[in-house]
Amino acid sequence: MSSVSAFSSDIAFTPTVKSIQARKGSRDGYASMEQRGGWRTGITPDLAQFIESQISVFFATANSDGQPYIQHRGGPAGFLHVLDDQTIAFADFAGNRQYITQGNLADNPKAYLFLIDYRTRQRVKLWGEARVVEGDPELMARLMPGNYRARGEQVILFKVAAWDMNCPQHIPLRFDAAEVEAIIAVRDERIKALEAEVARLRTGQSADAG
Repeated sequence: MSSVSAFSSDIAFTPTVKSIQARKGSRDGYASMEQRGGWRTGITPDLAQFIESQISVFFATANSDGQPYIQHRGGPAGFLHVLDDQTIAFADFAGNRQYITQGNLADNPKAYLFLIDYRTRQRVKLWGEARVVEGDPELMARLMPGNYRARGEQVILFKVAAWDMNCPQHIPLRFDAAEVEAIIAVRDERIKALEAEVARLRTGQSADAG
């Protein structure tokens, strides 16, 4: 990152933020967190597993005037790749061709990823810098999901500066449609098996009565 901070969480906890925390009574708790080491700055194995299991991510950038923009990106599990303990990469699929994110990153590389898993009620916030890579077919081939109907236009490389995993409070419990279908399929198979067992027992009872 371009500036040196005393703590990794200073990427979000600016002096203004800290003054508000002090006024509202949460500064002591966060100061204690800072003294214990603050937020993680490298991608741990557990975080890498979480990232690569996601099918959706929100990607925030801001232009040179500070105007924010949030873009959703999705794909099959595994479309987000952890290349090393600092780098997340994904194929940027062709879309509506507005190129707001790419333009923002050209002027201001600071970026933010927000991942939320409704089934496990977990969310992860990642601060860092990002850049667009064009014209690298080898990297694109490495990152493109197999048998996925999309055209990879370019690659996004995100370098992590700090990350934090929030508590599950207020996250609604939701399931992906494919997960629901799988649960229903298991239930239906169980029902069929029970119905067959009931029919077998009834047949046996009828034979005994005869």
